[in-house]
Amino acid sequence: MALENVNPTQTSSWKQLQEHFSEIKNVSLQELFATDASRTERFHIQWEDFLLDYSKNRIDAQTLQLLLQLAEEVRLKEAIQKYFSGDAINVTENRAVLHTALRSSETEVWNEGINVIPEIKAVQAKMEGFTKDVISGNRKGYTGKPFTDVVNIGIGGSDLGPDMAVEALQFYKNHLNIHFVSNIDGDHVAEVIKKLNPETTLF
Repeated sequence: MALENVNPTQTSSWKQLQEHFSEIKNVSLQELFATDASRTERFHIQWEDFLLDYSKNRIDAQTLQLLLQLAEEVRLKEAIQKYFSGDAINVTENRAVLHTALRSSETEVWNEGINVIPEIKAVQAKMEGFTKDVISGNRKGYTGKPFTDVVNIGIGGSDLGPDMAVEALQFYKNHLNIHFVSNIDGDHVAEVIKKLNPETTLF
């Protein structure tokens, strides 16, 4: 079932947030901290080693209450449930959006009567085998030389996700050099490949 589209700007909580903004927009963070000694304790979320501290934003208890009210009015909770339960919320392709299944530790995630986890695990195993072969040099280029460079071609999340992961994991870098092409403009491709050897580059 498709998501219910509720225009947030037409909700009562949105109008209240606009009024609230006009009241709080000139309040400084110094004032907020001075009048609330436990501000940091109340405006943060901690999960295991991760800490999200949002106390240093121009918000107060009323802001949070109104934002939660807005989430209710636009049916955010129901939308999240549909996302995780495999409802066909991708209306363009009329299918489920199962990114969550790729990262799930569950053994069963059902979509249209099929448990998609075994297929995901099979593809992940293929990917692992392929990458190990590239890293070890067992899989070579067309002239028999091992790869030294990898070019990732992607737009949007297919570029930003891998690029962010490579950036974050620089400390663990191996001998492979990773490059990113995120634009269909020929100049971008040309700039990346002009420094690379085609015999040892994997696209």
